[in-house]
Amino acid sequence: MRIRLALVLTAVLPLALSACGQRAALQPPPGETLPPAPYGSDQQLTAEELLEPDVIAQPIRDTELRTRSEEREDDPFDLPPE
Repeated sequence: MRIRLALVLTAVLPLALSACGQRAALQPPPGETLPPAPYGSDQQLTAEELLEPDVIAQPIRDTELRTRSEEREDDPFDLPPE
């Protein structure tokens, strides 16, 4: 009996938890407002625009820094600890 209950819970529980995601549009809580418009902007940003990361938060990375093997130049700031 306990094994059957455990099997049912392990099958049903993930399905129930996956249904908890919110699908509605984001809105501020009652009585609250969105942050003020950025300095110099005429219009206030929407909730979706506020969630988009800036370019600084997601920099474009170059995976290949060097195209061929080269000797590194001496770095004057690479000092041993004092």
